[in-house]
Amino acid sequence: MAFQPIYDALDDRVWGYEALVRGASGEGAFEVLSRVSAEQKYRFDQDCRVKAIELASRLFPAGEDLKLSINFMPNAVYEPAACLRATLLAAERYSFPTSSIMFEFTENEEVTDTAHLTNIITEYRKHGFTTAIDDFGAGHAGLGLLVEFQPDLIKIDMKLVRGIDNSPSRQAVVTGILAMARELGMTVLAEGVETEMEFRHLAAGGIRLFQGYWFAEPEFERLPPVQVVPA
Repeated sequence: MAFQPIYDALDDRVWGYEALVRGASGEGAFEVLSRVSAEQKYRFDQDCRVKAIELASRLFPAGEDLKLSINFMPNAVYEPAACLRATLLAAERYSFPTSSIMFEFTENEEVTDTAHLTNIITEYRKHGFTTAIDDFGAGHAGLGLLVEFQPDLIKIDMKLVRGIDNSPSRQAVVTGILAMARELGMTVLAEGVETEMEFRHLAAGGIRLFQGYWFAEPEFERLPPVQVVPA
């Protein structure tokens, strides 16, 4: 696992870290996942969760209120309660609070059974987990996911963030997402921020949480320092 910080611009602090899958030689998540067969997906998903919690329990500074963001594959979850057992056991084993865990499901993974995903999110919330849609605005379902599932947090895809300071069309779309999120009581995070101007524009528009190379690149099994420029 590599870790990338999520920055809270309002409080000027690290809000949490996303755990990102890496191969033994540094391969990215896409390359690693491309080698996971359909039959292996469930075990792989479970092992990644446990590894992320184990590392976070060791790396996160004691006493700090930090979120651990873990990606999961809805199509790998056969029964929500049963699939959470390893997660809950790992949290107990490593004394890691379940309220500090956020599960992201990507909009890029096509969900064929919406009732199943609803059951997953309902079960996760019972245990105090935060839920998030990753890559929002660039995947299969778009607004339908907000209508059906109403997660706690939306991560705006980097394709909408890239060059937003000079793109009226991106500005209009992101403004609309922010308005919807306010109405639905959801938090918005901008991911893939790579320039100071992108950050300043998004912060001025009311976004509080940020992630991207402008703040820090992911680092293998350690917490990278965060570059912050006062707004």
